[in-house]
This record gives sequence, structure tokens and C-alpha cells, in this order.
Amino acid sequence: MPRRSALIPREPDLSISIAGVRLRNPVIAASGTFGYGREYEGLLNIAILGGICTKGLTLESRPGNTGMRIHETPSGLMNSIGLENPGIRDFIEKELPRLRILGPAVIANLSGSTMEEYVQGARLLDASIVDMIELNISCPNVKAGGMAFGLDPGTAASVTRQVRKAAPNKPLMVKLSPNAPDLGAVALTCVSAGADAISLVNTFKAIAIDIRKRKPVFDNTSAGLSGPAIRPIALRMVWELYDTVKVPIVGMGGIASPADALEFLLAGAAAVQVGSATFAHPPLMNEVISGIREYMKENNFIEINQLSIRK
Repeated sequence: MPRRSALIPREPDLSISIAGVRLRNPVIAASGTFGYGREYEGLLNIAILGGICTKGLTLESRPGNTGMRIHETPSGLMNSIGLENPGIRDFIEKELPRLRILGPAVIANLSGSTMEEYVQGARLLDASIVDMIELNISCPNVKAGGMAFGLDPGTAASVTRQVRKAAPNKPLMVKLSPNAPDLGAVALTCVSAGADAISLVNTFKAIAIDIRKRKPVFDNTSAGLSGPAIRPIALRMVWELYDTVKVPIVGMGGIASPADALEFLLAGAAAVQVGSATFAHPPLMNEVISGIREYMKENNFIEINQLSIRK
């Protein structure tokens, strides 16, 4: 008779490694939707998350956009926050120590309006205790007439290369804009310039009009669309990019259930980020982690990398 312990199925291992950073599971709080962690204390078990992407950080503090900032749409959410944040120095001094104590890996989302801002911000983060930098290249490049860094392969490669040089000690993940005319070309140039991983998608450019006031809802006219409405498109982009780049992909876009997250993992994503759905249902990420674990048990998977159907 075998020993009883030999009959007990092995518990699935949800841990993953992205560019050398170990995450206890592939579920990460998306930038801009989880603050700096403390805002959700008591609403879910933060300690069991794989990682937390900070709210977008810029070199200096920003007050954010004026006027309407959030607007609901059918199966979606539009936002025009404007990167309101305390600035990187203030974040490192006041927010990061407490965020570090929460347990999950800390991924600093770095944004900027000029190359100089990105580089100086990267240097500060490189000397900090964050685990990874997520380079957001969807922000307006002031010197390029307001065009986002991530829309053009050459510009995307340039900022990635400069940030990589300024932050040689931190793994670098580049967050891509789905609005790029050739997303594959942008991704390839970012990897060639030093990106260790790619995250996508950021929000889609969209517009809402107030029919009573007869003008756009947002002061900036356009805003970013997220939520379940974009999920099939985001999933398609992750699927296609898997064949283009050979670095880990972190997928996101409209994940609102464990099944949604599993779709991205099956499509080849190494991990997922959960964003706007957390506003409506804060415990969602805990439920996603449990759902992934149960799916692995049902299908006799031991390691998380067995989920992908792209191999």
C-alpha cells in the first residue's frame, strides 16, 4: 500500500518569473486602478496578489486634467485623469515603503511628456526598492507635437533605449498603446532597444458627447476607453504579438472574471493585469487567482506555464 501522502494531488504552482522578478501568481493590479495599494486595504487580500503596478508616475507632481475625468459607457469606462500623481521623489519617500510592506511585487509605472523627464525619472526609480519599471509610452511627447511616444517605432525605440540606459539595474517592461498603426513593429523595436517584457493593451482612444450640452464630455475631447468592451480586441493583440516578440507578455484589457484572465493566459500571456473591473468589484483579483487555481486542478496542470495553447 502506498503511503497516504503519495495519493494527495500536488497543489498547482501559480508562481511565475518575469525578467527575473518572482511573482507568487500571474495576477497584477493594473496601473491607475489600484492607487498605491493602501486605497484597497480591507476590501481584498492584497498580500496574495502577484504584483501591483503603481499609478502613473512622472518626474514632477501633476494635478491631472480639469473637468470630467470618468464616464461610463455600455460595457466600458472612459477616463481622462491626466496622470495626477505626487511625483516620483514623493512616491519613493512616502508611498513606496508602505507599498513594499504589502507583499506583492512592486512595478513602478513611469510616464513623462519629454525624453528628459523619462530619463530622470528612470534614474530615480533605478536607485529605489521597486522590483520593476513599467514604461508607459502612451503619453504625449511634447517635443513631437503631442504625439504619443508609443505610436511610432522609432520614437518608441528611442525612449526605451534611453530609459534602459538610465535604469540598468531594474527589469524593464514597456506598456504599449493599442492605437499604434503597427503594434508589432513598435513591440519589436522596444525589445531591440532593451525591453525585458511587454504589457498591453493600454486604453483605446475614444470620444463621448454630451447631447444636452452639445459638446464633448471631456475637456480634452478624447479619453481612454477600457472595460469588457475592449477585451476581444485586446486578446487578439496579445495573440498576434505572441508570434512577434520573444519576451514575456503581460496581457490586459477588460478582464472582469477568472475566465477572462484565463483567455489571456491561454493566448500566450505570461501574466495579466486587472484594471477597471476592480472599481466595481474590489475582491475580483482574489477571485481570479482562485479561479486560475481551480482551473489548473480540474485540468491536472501543475505549473502556470502549462496553460498556454501557443506552444
